[in-house]
Amino acid sequence: MTAPRRVDGARRGRDRRACVLPAPAGTKRVDGPPPSTAVIGGGIAGLAAATALAERGVAVTLYERQPYLGGRVGGWPTALRDGTTVTMSRGFHAFFRQYYNLRGLLRRTDPGLERLTGLPDYPLLHGSGLRDSFRHVPRTPPLSALGFVALSPSFGLRDLRALDPVAALPLLDVRVPEVYARLDDTSAHDLLEAVRFPERARHLAFEVFSRSFFADPRQLSAAEMALMFHIYFLGSAEGLLFDVPKAPFPAALWNPLAAYLGSHGADVRVGTAVERITPRGDGGFEVVTERDQRRHDSVVLALDPAGLRRLVARSGRLGDEAWRERIARLRNAPPFLVTRLWLDRPVAPHRPGFHGTSGFGSLDNVSVLERWEDEAARWAHRTGGSVVELHAYALPPGAVREVEEKRLVEHLGWVYPETRPARVVDVRHEWRDDCPLFPVGGYGDRPTVRTPDPRVVVAGDVVRTDLPVALMERAATTGFLAANALLQRWGVRGQTLWTVPRRGRSALLRGMAGWVSG
Repeated sequence: MTAPRRVDGARRGRDRRACVLPAPAGTKRVDGPPPSTAVIGGGIAGLAAATALAERGVAVTLYERQPYLGGRVGGWPTALRDGTTVTMSRGFHAFFRQYYNLRGLLRRTDPGLERLTGLPDYPLLHGSGLRDSFRHVPRTPPLSALGFVALSPSFGLRDLRALDPVAALPLLDVRVPEVYARLDDTSAHDLLEAVRFPERARHLAFEVFSRSFFADPRQLSAAEMALMFHIYFLGSAEGLLFDVPKAPFPAALWNPLAAYLGSHGADVRVGTAVERITPRGDGGFEVVTERDQRRHDSVVLALDPAGLRRLVARSGRLGDEAWRERIARLRNAPPFLVTRLWLDRPVAPHRPGFHGTSGFGSLDNVSVLERWEDEAARWAHRTGGSVVELHAYALPPGAVREVEEKRLVEHLGWVYPETRPARVVDVRHEWRDDCPLFPVGGYGDRPTVRTPDPRVVVAGDVVRTDLPVALMERAATTGFLAANALLQRWGVRGQTLWTVPRRGRSALLRGMAGWVSG
């Protein structure tokens, strides 16, 4: 029987300085009886690992606790009061063009990425009335950062004179892991204070991005902020251009990938929570669920921080004591809230599909889903209404769910006044607290892909690597790296990867940054 054709997912974008990471040498596929791998977690990291392994002949079983795939980018059906069945999710996600490895994963079932569509801008609105846009900002560094400053109303001549260029120089040569040695003990807030970014620009631009890590800038490591600055502003020529799925996440992304995995022999078990993992005397592992237990030769742990902590705590013989203690110290980010409203009247036609916000209480962005998602567009066309999504990334300590849900809807009326008289046909609120926190000084506790046991690897956006990746791209990249680590043990060539440039683009600026840090 001929194995299904594998689609090469390693393809970069427009940046000619993007870096390739060749896979370790080896055979194309497993020779002989296939080893078996349990992938625990069906989010982006687990799906990437399962894909790379199954394509190369490994017998993969993917365990996912939820009844759907995609993790924090998953979706599930819900019935509205008007009888319509729609797909709910955990909120807006931007698929940036420099997410090379995530986009490579999606190309397995969509080679031209035709299920994605680009949004024309990343507009930002402050409660004071200030607006920023990236639509006309040059894409190639350092013109991208200079263009943003020149075009932004948040920066005046006095603000530019007040900047501390010496404090800002480390941002010009971000390298991983060196940036963590420099900045992990500083908060993102304190870094911006040291650079003396103007207050308006800080709230309108940088806090919008720092809060996308689901943390207040006072809690977030400045190293993560600097890495973000490198990925989106000074390191990559892809710019702040991004795509969104044309359909809900399951239909556009994960259902096709589940079928692809099945065509490569993978057993995808949704709705199956793993209770514990026990090493066996024969060199394998017993993976125990509430339904059964199965033996596997290796394990990929692709869980959110809370899930990883719980499973490792229940599996006392995994790794060694020091590793288990570091896992136990992982922290979750503050809770976030997603509210989706089905309104009886449309949002004004000139409103963008996505709007980042600051200065409107806890509201961080507004999405008008019918601008790009087919399911929402059909509902809006049939009813004459709009489907609007609100996101509060990092809620304050002691926040009361019912109060925050009400406030978020009120804040929408400040941003889009035409929604104030709208009747809410239906509403869904998602209150979650399972995102990783990247706290000041926490880099050393974050797991690496490899563990004390070479048969056990870890993947996810909490995992630290020596690569300039973050958020969904870190999840996809570490999933592939986890697969590569196992494949290398079996003499099989793994997945080739791409990243944005791994250091600052200008030799002069790199030299200046090195002089300051030295």
